[in-house]
Amino acid sequence: MCWAGRMILGIFKILLVLVHASAACEFGPSPYRTTGIVCRMTKPAGLLLNQETAQVIQAAFRNAKFPNITGERSVRLLGKVAYGLTNIQVNDLSIEKSDVELKEEDAINIAIKNVTASFKGTLTYGYAGAWFLQLFHSVDFEIESSIDLQLNIKLMCQEDQLAADASDCYLTFHKLTLHLQGDKEPGWLKQLFTDFISFTLKLVLKREVCKEINSLAQMLANFVLDLAVNFVQDKDIIVDLSLASDSVIKTGYIESHHKGLVLYKNYSSILSDSAFSPSLLTESRMLYFWLSEHTLSNLASAAFLDGRLVLTIRGEKLQALFEMEDTEAQQKVVQMVFQGTSYNDSVAKVWSLSQPQISLQPEGTVVKSLVAVEVSIFPAEEESLVVLYMEKEITVTIQAAYAEKKLILQPLDSSIEFKVFKCTSDPSGNDPSIRNFMQNMISVVGIPEVISSIESALTSLMSNKGLNLFDIINPEIITRKGYVIVQLDFNFPHHLLLDFLQKKL
Repeated sequence: MCWAGRMILGIFKILLVLVHASAACEFGPSPYRTTGIVCRMTKPAGLLLNQETAQVIQAAFRNAKFPNITGERSVRLLGKVAYGLTNIQVNDLSIEKSDVELKEEDAINIAIKNVTASFKGTLTYGYAGAWFLQLFHSVDFEIESSIDLQLNIKLMCQEDQLAADASDCYLTFHKLTLHLQGDKEPGWLKQLFTDFISFTLKLVLKREVCKEINSLAQMLANFVLDLAVNFVQDKDIIVDLSLASDSVIKTGYIESHHKGLVLYKNYSSILSDSAFSPSLLTESRMLYFWLSEHTLSNLASAAFLDGRLVLTIRGEKLQALFEMEDTEAQQKVVQMVFQGTSYNDSVAKVWSLSQPQISLQPEGTVVKSLVAVEVSIFPAEEESLVVLYMEKEITVTIQAAYAEKKLILQPLDSSIEFKVFKCTSDPSGNDPSIRNFMQNMISVVGIPEVISSIESALTSLMSNKGLNLFDIINPEIITRKGYVIVQLDFNFPHHLLLDFLQKKL
């Protein structure tokens, strides 16, 4: 989760986000006070992403719409010489190397070295002197060039969103040679045209290539921002990725800070003081996400308000829960609860009665909630009958991990306190066997089953948002008092960029 943050996830792609920004944002005196989500991309990640820069630059050159170049000049003895270059197109293009540098409190510098490009088109020229007849000629031409490209990208805030100003764009020409009709040794007239054209051609190439880079960057920016917003939004639940403070550029990392407010219909979480400090994150991994307890707790509240904390269990899963141990006591309880009805004609419903309380601690995420369990049977040709109803306060500590493109939630310590217990087979409540069995069943298999369902649902949600398309390496989810840190390395999915460029250009 960052601006970028598919969620999560946008300094992650900041080298692709080169949009123009026209206005700054106003922040309070404390740079981190209202931060709910932080994203840090370190220098190794920037170097990896910079490998994709060549694809963007090549696309910018190939997609640039070069205008016709015309000119006229008076030449002694020849009179006025007019020329025009039309149908200019890029033929061959290669890039020798690309370097990236983070300049503290200044900009991201990208240096593209030795862009070798060949341009082809048609040259039309004419001249009329005092003793020459007016003549016009039209020939094919080829321009060989060798260019260095320098981009200085400054991070800015525009309409509360992270943006980057890439208008600082320079082209340095090491070679610019005009060949006419394939002739590699131009005569004096052809050399004359080269002298005329070179200066104008350099200006046109610089203007059009830099303009195309910016245009392509804006498309990439919108694409990445759409990814980030989509990742932290599911139906009516939205995480606000507005900037909470100015972004930071250090020599070793780039960092963006976001409010992380949770919005749901007419419900909105409020800003709270943040526990974030830059010292909480290091520079040993490529990518870091810092999430506050406040943001995660409000996400759980929104899920509750949206009616998502409901689980229905039936059939084989229900049977597995109630037959976790093959004992006489267990068989007695099953007979009493289900009254001889088949599991296929029964259903258990589990739901949260109140908004869960989330507490982040070094040992894991502590979840406390008042939960209801209702077991119903469907006797033949009769309406459903509730045979068991319980309300209990459950506190469970969960450790999270992410491996093989799946979220893994491991329940640790748990406690159960019954608030309400009703069973039709024991209306007086004098038989403790059912309550004791349910206490054991909930602890041993009930809580893991519910957490497994949440685990599967969240994995499916993240995969639908596209997280499974990224090659995430050795991710770690570290909980501390009041916050959680996600740190990882990654390989960039090269095909995603190619697919995007093919669709847009």
